Amino acid sequence: MPRILIVDDEPTILNLLNKILIGQGYDATPASNGEKALQLLQTEKFDLMISDINMTPINGMELLRKAAASWPDMGVIMLTAYGTVATAVEAMKEGAFDYITKPFKLDELVLTVQRALEYHNAISENKDLKARLEHKAQLGGIVAESQGMRKVCGMIERVAPTSTTVLIYGESGTGKELVARALHHYSPRKEATFMAVNCAALPAQLMESEMFGHVKGSFTGANATKAGLFETAHGGTLFLDEISSMPLEIQSKLLRVLQDKKIRKVGGSDHTEVDVRIIAASNEKLETLIEQGKFREDLYYRLSVISIDIPPLRNRPEDILPLVDHILRRELGSGAELPQIDHEAQSILDNYNWPGNVRELENAILHALTFAQGNITKDTLPAKIVGTVEEGLKSGIITSRREQFKAKSLKAFLHDKEKEFLQRTIESMNGDKEKAASELGISLATLYRKLPSDQKK
Repeated sequence: MPRILIVDDEPTILNLLNKILIGQGYDATPASNGEKALQLLQTEKFDLMISDINMTPINGMELLRKAAASWPDMGVIMLTAYGTVATAVEAMKEGAFDYITKPFKLDELVLTVQRALEYHNAISENKDLKARLEHKAQLGGIVAESQGMRKVCGMIERVAPTSTTVLIYGESGTGKELVARALHHYSPRKEATFMAVNCAALPAQLMESEMFGHVKGSFTGANATKAGLFETAHGGTLFLDEISSMPLEIQSKLLRVLQDKKIRKVGGSDHTEVDVRIIAASNEKLETLIEQGKFREDLYYRLSVISIDIPPLRNRPEDILPLVDHILRRELGSGAELPQIDHEAQSILDNYNWPGNVRELENAILHALTFAQGNITKDTLPAKIVGTVEEGLKSGIITSRREQFKAKSLKAFLHDKEKEFLQRTIESMNGDKEKAASELGISLATLYRKLPSDQKK
């Protein structure tokens, strides 16, 4: 039964709220002022607090700040008269879930309480879920709170121990090289060399020499014999980023190397055996380039034995704040005290579309650290990001993630959370549904009945 703390210095309102909430099946505790509320919060835990703003000697805003310091996961609803709505909006910026104006309607109160409990229960449930499901949240430095990135980490764990070629897809800035490095780090080749090359950055006339090396005198400027990337990475991993930019002539030579495991230097006649694992990456689908005659189909099939798709940051909002924490710890050191991110700044970060993905998020946090005088606020974030979000919310182009959540019915919310929990449990059992059903304490038939049709195979 959810516990709700009610704080109001008007006895009539306090008594009314207490009766309403008890009638709705909640465990309600009344407090006639802010001081008594703080005393209760020192010894008891509540799921939700409903507080008037205009109180003495401790007003609602001060109570909100002090309560948030001790119980950051507790939901808060503020009560306000029509004349102080601006103050209530300020309270939401400080972390309150919502506000209700006096006199309030019964159905409005009940619905707001219900949504506040749903929202903050979800936060607690996510923490419990992470504790129960064993997974590596930062495999090789990869932050993976979202289901999409958990799948990426699962693929890395399964594929890394092999020598299979891997093709990584992802928009610019999603972290394709980070995934490639993780594949190398968790492979038997981890003690050998990891070489990374951006094919788009190499001039076409120099690419063959860079890839396969050259002998002295093979072309103007070749003053000495040089080993190429394949030789340098012998026994290790070669990461070919933006492979879609590789000229067709070099694609043909790369295909030959993948088939024969041998290279021939530019200007040379001898072949050298090489043992290199190839990981390629592209920000555009190679199938489309094949149709346009810009990429060899036979090379594509050699490279795409295993494909890993990295979702863009806009499709995994659960990763945004954990990524911010990861970036701050990396920049400031693991033992440093991290700056707090106020609620307004969190809202900006959470609602921005991040077209530049993780790379753009990193730049935004570095910008904020440069200008922050202590905590990270809206004013420390890049003006372009702040302006885009504020204009989008104002025009309705962007719907805040909080509003999206609040608009969801309890039935839909519970259905989504159950589906997510089932899927993560199955993943933790390596896809074994029988073991997952046993872990969940339900029959296999019940598990299948609850799964979406595309997951019943």
